[in-house]
Amino acid sequence: MIPEASLALHAARSDASRGRRFPEPPPGTRSEFQRDRDRIIHSAAFRRLEYKTQVFVNHEGDLFRTRLTHSLEVAQIARSIARTLKLNEDLVEAISLAHDLGHTPFGHAGQDALNACMKDHGGFEHNLQSLRVVDELEEHYGAFNGLNLMFETREGILKHCSHANALKLGELGQRFIDRRQPTLEAQLANLADEIAYNNHDIDDGLRSGLLTTEQMEQVDFYARHRREAELACPGIGGRRAIHETIRRMINALIVDLSATSAQRILDAGVKSVEDVRAAPPLIAFSDAMKRDAVHLKQFLSRNLYHHYQVNRMTSKARRIVSDLFEAFMDEPRLLPPDYQLEANAGAVGRQARKVADYIAGMTDRYAMREHRRLFTVGED
Repeated sequence: MIPEASLALHAARSDASRGRRFPEPPPGTRSEFQRDRDRIIHSAAFRRLEYKTQVFVNHEGDLFRTRLTHSLEVAQIARSIARTLKLNEDLVEAISLAHDLGHTPFGHAGQDALNACMKDHGGFEHNLQSLRVVDELEEHYGAFNGLNLMFETREGILKHCSHANALKLGELGQRFIDRRQPTLEAQLANLADEIAYNNHDIDDGLRSGLLTTEQMEQVDFYARHRREAELACPGIGGRRAIHETIRRMINALIVDLSATSAQRILDAGVKSVEDVRAAPPLIAFSDAMKRDAVHLKQFLSRNLYHHYQVNRMTSKARRIVSDLFEAFMDEPRLLPPDYQLEANAGAVGRQARKVADYIAGMTDRYAMREHRRLFTVGED
């Protein structure tokens, strides 16, 4: 790790941070962003990521990525690039590890279902929920709710935000209103997320049998690196060939992102984080690599994310989330006491948010178990 004093001028530093919402004594031997990372790792929401998945539901197999393993892969990729660019590795790691804390069970299907349920109560969006987890829902400290993370960590967690929600977030939402950029570390974590999920979805898709190597050969980016792997290791096949191909793809993306971003930073002449905020996005792929990434995402959308077997599970997931929401709203006494509100004027919206918090915090298997308990005779 590069000491903060040796970082690039445009990197985020603890001593120049906008700080925490609630002042605390300095962390001693750690930097402030190391403290954030440690708090995230020790949080209950982080532990639950082990049993939340993105494409495949948790019970479908032990070898598919979970939100936890995905977050670790994002952090590894982001730290590698941060070191090359002399950015703050601790900050980029903290953002990477926290970016999925607000995800519902059943991945995007669960999020879409919960958003539909919450349409009359402010909607549901996993980035905002991740922020809500670290700001309000984690219960570790006597002096405040949440984890009391540094401003820059919270900013990086909030990748997207509507104008209406930005207006409610004060200083944290102001950049969306002013159309300014977050730190380079936040920009980097966002693209490291894309590198990780595109490539591990290929691996999981092939492992599951929902994708075939013959299909993957239709994607020029995959086919090129498959040929490279076969030239380097003649006669290679099976899982080894897939791993050799995917690791080459990840490396190509990392090298391109590092080189392109370094040049964009140089051309922009930024000398501080404030310069970064005023500049256009500086962490980016080259145009050629961006085209490859778009083609890959389009292929995965057609052939994996909308595969009929995935659609079947997606349909079940939406039904589970919708049924749970409706049952808890109709009869809040079914909820654990901490999630029940006293009935009074204006309480419906707040109760809905409590229900959304409860459902979003569920793992895949817990949501399925709760559904069985509520809707299957003989379950308890």
